[in-house]
Amino acid sequence: MHANYALYWMNTLYISYDGMTDPLGQSQVIPYLIGLSKKGHSISIVSCEKSERFKKSADFIKQLLEANSISWHPVPYSELPSIFSKQLNLIRIQGVSKNICSENKIELIHCRSYMAALIGLKLKNKLGIKFIFDMRGFWADERIDGNIWNIKNPIQKSLYSFFKKKELEFLNTADYTISLTENAKKEILSWKPFLTKEIPIEVIPCCADLNLFTQKNIDLKKQEELRSDLKLNKDNFVISYLGSIGTWYLLDEMLDFFQCLLEKKVNAKFLFITPDDKNTIISKAVAKGISKDQLIIHSASRNEVPLYLSLSVISIYFIKPLYSKKASSPTKTGEILSLGIPIITNTGIGDSDKIITDSGAGMLINEFTIEEYNRIISQIDVFLNIDNRTITDASKKYFSLEKGIEIYDRIYAKLSSKKITR
Repeated sequence: MHANYALYWMNTLYISYDGMTDPLGQSQVIPYLIGLSKKGHSISIVSCEKSERFKKSADFIKQLLEANSISWHPVPYSELPSIFSKQLNLIRIQGVSKNICSENKIELIHCRSYMAALIGLKLKNKLGIKFIFDMRGFWADERIDGNIWNIKNPIQKSLYSFFKKKELEFLNTADYTISLTENAKKEILSWKPFLTKEIPIEVIPCCADLNLFTQKNIDLKKQEELRSDLKLNKDNFVISYLGSIGTWYLLDEMLDFFQCLLEKKVNAKFLFITPDDKNTIISKAVAKGISKDQLIIHSASRNEVPLYLSLSVISIYFIKPLYSKKASSPTKTGEILSLGIPIITNTGIGDSDKIITDSGAGMLINEFTIEEYNRIISQIDVFLNIDNRTITDASKKYFSLEKGIEIYDRIYAKLSSKKITR
């Protein structure tokens, strides 16, 4: 701790609709909260846990949190049909959260995304407790952009309207708002209610644990063993994709890119590090004339991901460039760059255009066409001569977990009524 450092200690309740046993909870919640706990903040977590993941990982998560003096209050995630499930989950989370507030003299409620913010707003209005809206993106717009809700459906249209009104209420009422991107912050501040009213808003992207995602941790013997297990040789030109293949990610377009790459590099292999069903990927690839032998599809635990990624020379992800994606900060970006692996992605996603252009740590696709894919592919060999430090420096500049924790700590300090000077 720095000399003359002023520690503003906060008794904080962190509410998350996502589970701590979810991969997202382990990568994008727990590391931050451990860092804040080490800075002296007292933290309690309420999270909604899915049964299978809870059975598998609950003991590990509990021990990890207890070792870092964090109190965890998991509630079961309801398996009822969607609308009833969400209502029941909110009731459960709210009941537990209210009890914690009254029993532990909670001074700050830190809410991850919109569902949690519904509870944080109620508790702030009822109990006068300070409230952070950690928005994590334009949630209601994501539901429309991702075809999860249909604006032509009267019920879903009313849900969209409800959450857009709540979004403004969260922004107006929160003692602080956290945005994942500068692009989203700029968008929010352009909205009519905030042209004349200043709101406290800070940007913290999805940070990466640079101590986990580093070449220093790659055991070369294990790397060779994994290469052998996956039937790769050192002549293979391996591109990787990390994460789920879901709502936002353009699998067809990524496979089209790979097909173009195979025309230039017949030894190319496409490594998918994903928990999703491999048959979905294989069937789409085969339909495009890509042999399944040119694909490698494996799931990996969080601690295994760096080793799998280290087999690739470049990593790729294409995302639908929709309105809601102004607020998107893919977790994988910082993790991949931290390993010194450059990225190929498309324009129009969060702050990626600026980060990749300014840092030179990747290549940007402007449109999803064969001509554009070939333009990028023609530059790959020259681009791969880039100094590895250029890539890792970009991860440190934009995605350092320590920097993210420092910003959260400063926000907590501004909201604290206590001051202890060390």
